[in-house]
Amino acid sequence: MLPLALAAQIAAGGQMVGVWSYADRVPGGGVLAELRVVQPVVFAAAAPFAGRLRLHAMLNGEAWTLPDGQLATGDFGEGFMDKRHPHTWGHELIASGVDVVPLPGLRWSLTAGKGFAPFGTDDPMNRPALTYPVNHHWSQILERAVVIAGVRAGPVTLEGGVFNGDEPENPHQWPDLSRFGDSWSARALVHPFGGLELQASYAHVRSPEHRGGAGLTHDKYSASARYEGMTRLGEFYGLLEWSYNSEEDFFIYRSVLLEAQLRSGLHRPYVRLEHTERPEETRQFDDLFRSPRPHFENSTLGTSRWNTVTAGYGVSFGPRSWPVRLEGIAEASYLHVAKADAGVFDPLVVWGRNDLYMASVGLRVALGAPMHRMGRYGVATRDKDHTRH
Repeated sequence: MLPLALAAQIAAGGQMVGVWSYADRVPGGGVLAELRVVQPVVFAAAAPFAGRLRLHAMLNGEAWTLPDGQLATGDFGEGFMDKRHPHTWGHELIASGVDVVPLPGLRWSLTAGKGFAPFGTDDPMNRPALTYPVNHHWSQILERAVVIAGVRAGPVTLEGGVFNGDEPENPHQWPDLSRFGDSWSARALVHPFGGLELQASYAHVRSPEHRGGAGLTHDKYSASARYEGMTRLGEFYGLLEWSYNSEEDFFIYRSVLLEAQLRSGLHRPYVRLEHTERPEETRQFDDLFRSPRPHFENSTLGTSRWNTVTAGYGVSFGPRSWPVRLEGIAEASYLHVAKADAGVFDPLVVWGRNDLYMASVGLRVALGAPMHRMGRYGVATRDKDHTRH
């Protein structure tokens, strides 16, 4: 038997989602349908030494299942345009020490590893919708080598972290440790009552889109209000977020997003509304879903403005005695894209029209513990933090 100090409840699980997606239209015009396996992850969490050490690990197999990305009109980042990029193998590999030396009236933690910087809102993988929002790279900073200090007093938690600015160029790439510490962020979390969470954060990210450090520095701001709680109709979840990204005051992008879900028994309808500006970069001649890397500011042709409405419905099924949880999901999106500045970008040239549509049908297969809320480490972790699907 393990000594009592080492004994810890280990929560482990995994999931994957088979998705058929249809987009009308795609870059270059026309329609496209794809069948992919997305979010193939295994994860584990443990809290030995009476919770003074907390461990989080998540491995992601999208390098195998979608090396060319997930069809998602409007999405961008890491060289992908109108597709969601695959995540790296080590999505989270994190260790946190919590209250190692007790402090009167305070809780504190120190976290290190590979994961999320203390900035913004939850990874969309934790949230209701099947497809990612356009603003993923404005509202989260992920897959970095991080060191985070946190302190909590009553309902208030403050976090500060340092990390490497470079984002991954492919799913096999690890952070450039020679750049560790060139970027930093800070976040404040307030839980005034019940299931309400208020968040505000700032990040200074050096040259995220050029691994060598020759690109523009990003100054990022985020604020959000998140609520979850029981109502007479079921368990309600809602998120309102605002994001602002400035690239040395030369390129500025704004985003507002509202999403909600109501879970009642086996059913969970949800909706997401989003208004986001994104860069329109030079695309590769042989693949209009990709932009060349490394990225320089002269690769940006202009700014597009996206207004999107996404609605979906999930229903769980299968005998309760099964160790595997199954959920069918149907989702549809309407997207309106428009020119947002004086750049040479024109949506009519790229898509052939301003009004675009997407539909997705998926089957989620999950086993074991529910997924934890990624990006919440140490004293920023709360007892009920878990995925919203």
